[in-house]
Amino acid sequence: MTLSAPSLRLAFMGTPVFAKTALEAIYAAGHTIAAVYCQPPKPAGRGHNVHKTPVQETAEKLGLTVRFPKSLRSVEEQEKFAALNLDVAVVAAYGLILPKAVLDAPKHGCLNIHASLLPRWRGAAPIQRALLAGDAETGVTLMQMDEGLDTGAMLLKSVVPITDTTTAQSLHDVLADQGAALIVEALKTLADGKALPATPQPDEGVCYAAKLTREDGKIDWSQSAINLERQVRALTPWPGCFFFINGEPVKLHSAAVISQEGSPGTLLDDQFTVACGHKALRLLTVQRAGKKAIDAPSFLRGLRMPVGTTLL
Repeated sequence: MTLSAPSLRLAFMGTPVFAKTALEAIYAAGHTIAAVYCQPPKPAGRGHNVHKTPVQETAEKLGLTVRFPKSLRSVEEQEKFAALNLDVAVVAAYGLILPKAVLDAPKHGCLNIHASLLPRWRGAAPIQRALLAGDAETGVTLMQMDEGLDTGAMLLKSVVPITDTTTAQSLHDVLADQGAALIVEALKTLADGKALPATPQPDEGVCYAAKLTREDGKIDWSQSAINLERQVRALTPWPGCFFFINGEPVKLHSAAVISQEGSPGTLLDDQFTVACGHKALRLLTVQRAGKKAIDAPSFLRGLRMPVGTTLL
């Protein structure tokens, strides 16, 4: 692609859909992408078929060179990276630690697209943790990477409000677009020979977004309905929220807060309203193991669960 505007030689390092959006934007902006680094294909699903990551699929469609080393700690891999002779590297949810030799190799270092307003929610799951905490806003921070965990200087930010209908999926999509716009803006600044304004992160307000596990999705009916409804919006589709009926796990995909009270975990009516520690949660979309997700009335008709039943 030939453009009159100045361009940079760069490497892109990312793996999931969030990163794919930025890769597409950088390519469209006309920069030279010398190599794309991502996690290797992995077996998935019942058939354990090997699936390429979203970034690998996108890179191959664009005709880009793809690399997926298991680690960047070896001298050999670091030399291969340095030999790319890069102006900059762009990192977005890559999944590997970058040693100092890699961080220092490009002329302008490594820029990270992080899905939070740093220093809040450093770490692996910033989107979900912001929702779980009931934050009023979040956003994207473009950061100059250093050897710490999301501790580098902040370069650009974009703020996104969180409403009472925001889900992890909808927030992910907005932040992916915002991150793509920020990195394109930053690369244009660098290509024009200008410096990006770097602001050190403050010591106050640091939070760590710990990696999610399946157990984070377990519904605890003693919690307030407001907290549980946030949990559902934050953890769907991954790792998913669930509870038990007669020992069988049931996934909860959507719910609403209702102003009713009762003993936590008790089914209050035929509309699948369950009492919580404060108020109640009306379950809207649920799914039994091995079945499709369905609306709550259909679920109850098939199960014939009487009012007063206690859920676990």
